[in-house]
Amino acid sequence: MSARCIMVLGTSSGAGKSWLTTALCRHYARQGLKVAPFKAQNMSNNARVVAPTLPTACGSLPPGGALACLGRPGAGSVVAPTLPALREWGEIGSAQYFQALAAQAEPDVRMNPLLLKPESDTRSQVVLLGKVSTSLSETPWRDRSEMVWPHIAAALDELIAENDVVVIEGAGSPAEINLMDSDIVNLRVARHANAQCLLVTDIDKGGAFAHLYGTWALLPPEDQQRIQGFVLNKFRGDASLLAPAPEMLQNLTGVPTVAVLPMWWQHGLPEEDGFFNHRSDAMRSASANGVAAKTLAVIAYPRISNLDEFQPLHNVPGVRLMWVRNPDDLAGLHAADWVILPGSKHTSADLAWVRQQGLDAAVARHAAQGGAVLGICGGLQMLGEALIDTHGVDGNAPGLGLLPLVTQFAQDKTVTKTAAQFGPVGGPWSALSGVHLQGYEIHHGQSQGHSAMLAGGAVLHEVIPGLAWQNGEGHVLGTYLHGLFESPAVLQALFGAQVPTLETVFDGLADFIEQHFEAGVLHRLIEPVHRA
Repeated sequence: MSARCIMVLGTSSGAGKSWLTTALCRHYARQGLKVAPFKAQNMSNNARVVAPTLPTACGSLPPGGALACLGRPGAGSVVAPTLPALREWGEIGSAQYFQALAAQAEPDVRMNPLLLKPESDTRSQVVLLGKVSTSLSETPWRDRSEMVWPHIAAALDELIAENDVVVIEGAGSPAEINLMDSDIVNLRVARHANAQCLLVTDIDKGGAFAHLYGTWALLPPEDQQRIQGFVLNKFRGDASLLAPAPEMLQNLTGVPTVAVLPMWWQHGLPEEDGFFNHRSDAMRSASANGVAAKTLAVIAYPRISNLDEFQPLHNVPGVRLMWVRNPDDLAGLHAADWVILPGSKHTSADLAWVRQQGLDAAVARHAAQGGAVLGICGGLQMLGEALIDTHGVDGNAPGLGLLPLVTQFAQDKTVTKTAAQFGPVGGPWSALSGVHLQGYEIHHGQSQGHSAMLAGGAVLHEVIPGLAWQNGEGHVLGTYLHGLFESPAVLQALFGAQVPTLETVFDGLADFIEQHFEAGVLHRLIEPVHRA
């Protein structure tokens, strides 16, 4: 088996690469083909936990790790995950996780071999084949390319060997001339895979034809030949009014415009890097599904992570989801029924930001008035009394003091999927009592009750052993489990609601592109692949 490779390139970030890749994965899976997604390098704090996957060439290995068995010796000082590490849970970008599900494939670390998780404006944690690489995290980013390329190429080669179709997502733009010499995610991947490429642009931003032509023109001639079609995404209005621009563009480039995709906010797929999070009041009102019976305010700090887990809340009738970023949003925070502190890639820095914005006082007032407060992962850690870091992992800081907990940061990262059941839960969260759920954990910190405070009479209820705690009054709840609102049982318990399943979302995406792509284009992209 040797897969046909299709690559989705974009004129910029946010053009629509991730969701189009997802739609293509489901479309080809519905044709009876074995499909896998791939993105060489993703930069995102939205990550998912995936099962360990040994490279197919390894079989039963002697000690020494996966690199040697794959014929990909480490370059420079890079240390790739050892075989025991590859047998543990790993991390990939959320986009590739959802793309794998759309492809009806088991997500694994080869689908996103390199994940960069920003910790500040100038530093990222580097995850190679699902595991944190300290050496790569400390290496200047321009120097990483040749170190990681052998691992990226080997992962891609294995997916090509195992599948009929591999749908590859690019990153940013392939025409960034200052990055071409160190490219490991766009043109180098397209050449290695001999991929047929689509180039997508966001026409809603304006300048779409200039973006398409400029991107094409900056590519080397051999890479221009790989572009099989232009895709106009997020179009509002009458597509016939675009003429004669598509024809003029084809005359200039030889590349046809193969799809005009209408604006579609409510497709239900969590968008890469949470672009829905920036859509201001229009998106907020759209998410309310009519009259809002309950308003949920999420504190959107700079290093927010795993915000894609809140996507199901946009589909719950009567729920209004707000994103609180600055003091101008405080009025909305005061009107919220719940305040949610989500995950964070840098808890102490985001906690400092919360204080700088004056949001700490607003959260404290909300809690003092009996308002419901929920902390997830880093948000849970913020709700405690203190963050203690003796290893230089995250930083020391006093907490918000809403739970008598202390968090100690550890060098080793907890990355796992977890099945759990809530014990007795009180207050506004009482409907969660006895609910079974499955979620995932990605965290360095370990939390436990503040012994001195508990000895002094403070009350802390452990509602899931080692994973979730509640204050004595019952209105403050914190948990390490991500995926709370992706659990149908939790949504039913808290809101009495059912939301569209991911399968429904994936099929809707495939239906959408099948309707709007020119006839025959999607089939021609995979010729001569036939059904298994």
